Amino acid sequence: MNENLLNRSLSAVWHPCTQMKRHETLPLVAIARGQGVWLYDFDGNRYLDSVSSWWVNLFGHCNPRINAALIDQLGKLEHVMLAGFTHEPVVLLSEKLSELAPAGLGHCFYGSDGASATEIALKMSAHYWRNNGKPLKTQFISLQNSYHGETLGALSVTDVALFRDAYGALIKQNATVPCPDWREAAAGESPEDFALRCAAALEQHLQQHHQHLAAFIVEPLVQGAAGMAMYHPIYLNRARELCSQYGVHLIADEIAVGMGRTGTLFACEQANISPDFLLLSKGITGGYLPLSIVMTTDHIYQAFYADDTARGFLHSHSYTGNPLACRAALATLDIFAQDDVLHANRDKATFFNRIAQPLREHPKVRNFRSTGMVWAFEVDTPHADFAQRCFSLGLQHELLLRPMGNTVYFMPPYIITEEEIQMLVTRTLTIIKMLS
Repeated sequence: MNENLLNRSLSAVWHPCTQMKRHETLPLVAIARGQGVWLYDFDGNRYLDSVSSWWVNLFGHCNPRINAALIDQLGKLEHVMLAGFTHEPVVLLSEKLSELAPAGLGHCFYGSDGASATEIALKMSAHYWRNNGKPLKTQFISLQNSYHGETLGALSVTDVALFRDAYGALIKQNATVPCPDWREAAAGESPEDFALRCAAALEQHLQQHHQHLAAFIVEPLVQGAAGMAMYHPIYLNRARELCSQYGVHLIADEIAVGMGRTGTLFACEQANISPDFLLLSKGITGGYLPLSIVMTTDHIYQAFYADDTARGFLHSHSYTGNPLACRAALATLDIFAQDDVLHANRDKATFFNRIAQPLREHPKVRNFRSTGMVWAFEVDTPHADFAQRCFSLGLQHELLLRPMGNTVYFMPPYIITEEEIQMLVTRTLTIIKMLS
């Protein structure tokens, strides 16, 4: 069964962000089922999902409470278009998020995935300025090494060389400003001081270009695809102040870092700011179904409220606000509340950091760092194909590891136990010793 399925997948499925030729020597892993933090293949082998299946799974695979909510919803309504219609799950979810999110974010617009949320926010920002008599404000800025999705609009604010080189001719080129990633700080410079130095560069750019800038988009606290680049929250404080001063929207892309991943429900809370747009996806449904949400203010909403159709926001998805996805998101938020997840995560993070001390102290490990339930470090290795070797060895040691270059990171489901944390750290250390 397993070999047959693998061959059929290679023949019929074009896998994402993958050089398919590599699978001539690196076999796909056919997953039969999931339970908790574990994935099981058709031969009964198990793998600890230390990356939450691309950062989406918060409360484990086949979570009984999310399952029950979806089964109940299936008996009521699977889908209805959200143009001209509405339904209870999307209303309840919008109300709940407005209660939980930073102050002022009272309106929710729905999409299907993270890149869609980026597209929506960029369009909404530029359209807002057009509706307010400033049609020249159509440009955007983002941080160096930023990642905001892989559709064309999202790529225009994504600073990843691989994508830029492949698709640069197709996208509108936007500027970047220095990233406050503390790994780039000068010797003796604190993360806070470096963040302020980077904020000064942002201020200089805004001074020169604000007449044409619609928005600044940023991943708060942690830049995921940049190798889990982490920075001091004071940068967000200054970014909020500067964007307000120069009349530029602040877009907080919390697609990866929202929903408790950085230690607070929303990363922006750690800087005590409210962005003009807040983007959510990935973990919002607990890893069950595609859903993205753009939250914004009443001030922005009112700029589109008019008799003229052309002043309305012109964007739609067939599955916008899907009832099943919204119900999964509501069940996910219920778990946060009922299990006091944020408090439990703080205890788990403390335990993880203590257990990981031998990993931190390994002579080939560099820049060991953590924010909330995210851990990362670089490995000083002679292997150019380190990521592939680490992935393969991880599978042999019952771990799903997916390094980015020589950066190893952990973003496990929140239900991971102390015993499973111990196993993850101990076996990762074994793998690092083998590859360094």
